[in-house]
Amino acid sequence: MNRISEDERLRRWRLILGGGNCDGIGVRLSHADGKRDQALGELYGGASGKTRRGGTEASMPNVSRWLGDVREYFPDSVVEIMQKDAIERVGLQRLLAEPEFLELVEPDVHLVATLIALNRVIPSGTRETARALVRKVVDDLLQKLTNPMRQAVSGALNRAARNRRPRHHEIDWNRTIRANLKHYQSEYRTIIPETLIGYGRKRQLAQRDVIVCIDQSGSMATSVVYASIFGAVMASIPALKTHLVVFDTAVVDLTAELHDPVDLLFGTQLGGGTDINQALGYCQQLVARPQETILILISDLYEGGNREDMLKHARQLKEAGVQFITLLALNDRGAPSYDRSIAAEFAGLDIASFACTPDLFPDLMAAAINRQDLAAWAAQHEINLPRAKDD
Repeated sequence: MNRISEDERLRRWRLILGGGNCDGIGVRLSHADGKRDQALGELYGGASGKTRRGGTEASMPNVSRWLGDVREYFPDSVVEIMQKDAIERVGLQRLLAEPEFLELVEPDVHLVATLIALNRVIPSGTRETARALVRKVVDDLLQKLTNPMRQAVSGALNRAARNRRPRHHEIDWNRTIRANLKHYQSEYRTIIPETLIGYGRKRQLAQRDVIVCIDQSGSMATSVVYASIFGAVMASIPALKTHLVVFDTAVVDLTAELHDPVDLLFGTQLGGGTDINQALGYCQQLVARPQETILILISDLYEGGNREDMLKHARQLKEAGVQFITLLALNDRGAPSYDRSIAAEFAGLDIASFACTPDLFPDLMAAAINRQDLAAWAAQHEINLPRAKDD
C-alpha cells in the first residue's frame, strides 16, 4: 500500500478540519485547495472556525457559484454526494429558486427520485424547474436505454413468432437447411427436412401482454424511475401490450400516462405503506391471456397487507400460466434489502426473485418472451436467487 507524505497527510487534515484558529495544522492551501475548502465550508460549516460536522447557516450565499466550484474542484462521485447533502441541508426549494441551478446541477436518477418524493410539496413557482430537471434525466435515460430495449424485445418476439408449420410458400429455406444439416443423406446427396422453419407470420394483435407492477415505498425510489422509463419504451413497441401499475396501500393504474415518462413519474407518490396483496389482486384482473402474459413485480417484498392472500394471488397467477418475475430492485446499487421469507415462498412457487441492473433488463425481457429458464438465465449472469424453504 502506498504511503502518503507528511505534507499530504497534513493537507488532508486541514481540509477535513476546515481551518480557523483551532485546527492546529497551520498548513497554507493552494488556490485550488482554497476553493475546495470554501465550498466545503459553505455546505458543512467550518469557514468561521466551526467543525465540518455542523450544518449550514440559514442561507448559503450564491448557490449557483458554489455549484460551479463543486463541479470544477471535485470528482464526479464527490459532486453527487455534495449535491445530495446540499438538498438535505439547504433545502430543495431554495436550490430550485436559484436561476442558474438547472444549468449547473448534475441531474441524475437519485435527484429525480428526490424530486418525485417531494413533488406533492414543491410550490407552484418551482414545479416547472423540477419538471425540467426530471425531463433532462428522462431524456438522457431514454436515449441510453431505448435502442437496447427495442432490439432485445423485437429479436425475442421474432424468434418466438417463427412459424414451425409453414405452408410451402412460407418456408424459410436458408434456416430450414441449416436446421436439418444433421439429416444429410450421403447416399442420396440431399437433406431430409424433418423440421420446417417458416417466416414469422405477421400478427395484428400484440404478441405479449406485459404488466409492470411497482412498489412505491421509499426504498424503491430509483427502481420506480427506471421501471417507468422501461414501461414507456415497451408501450411504444406495437407487439407488446403494456400496463403499468404503482402501489403503496392503494393501487393506481398509470397505463394512460405511458406516452410521457415525466407525467408518469409525477403521477407516482413515493413513500407510505405497502400492500402487495391488493396490487396482485388488481393485476390479476388485467390478465386476459395468461399464457401470453409477463407480470413483473418490482418490490422488496416487505408486505404490509394480507400475506396469505398475497401468496394465494401469486399461486393463482402462476397456475394460470402467467410468467411471474419479481425484481427486488431495478437499479445499480447492488444487493438490496428484502423480505427473505416471502422470497423463499415465491421460490417455492417457481417465481424467480432477484435484483436486476438497468443494463440487464432488456436481456431479461428477451429471456421472458422466449420462456427461457430464468434460474439458468440468472446463473449465466452470476445472479443469486433465493431458495425455496425446503431447499
